[in-house]
Amino acid sequence: QVQLVESGGGLVQAGGSLRLSCAASGRTFNFYAMGWFRQAPGKERERVSGISFNGGNTYYTESVKGRFTISRDNAKNTVYLQMNSLKPEDTAVYYCAARLSVSRSVPDDYDYWGPGTQVTVSS
Repeated sequence: QVQLVESGGGLVQAGGSLRLSCAASGRTFNFYAMGWFRQAPGKERERVSGISFNGGNTYYTESVKGRFTISRDNAKNTVYLQMNSLKPEDTAVYYCAARLSVSRSVPDDYDYWGPGTQVTVSS
């Protein structure tokens, strides 16, 4: 089992940047694929990005391609989401998620979730 805690959210103006971090507990982080999801008020949760267990493959939803970058540091048990050129429509609670998987592909469903961090982009 893995426990996840997100950090790095906040208030930023449109066009600005934020870097989210997700720290994972446990000694088997490198066996987990990781993902970032977001949920805006009144909307369904949306998969934003994902990364395979070894960082070899990544996924981005179309609306963030070219603006967001996911990465991981297995030595630090941490996954990051660098968010640039932020837009008001990126405003949401962002959740980190994990799935035990050593597949090269990036999964679209996850088993473990963090409590979330709020990202607010003002216009």
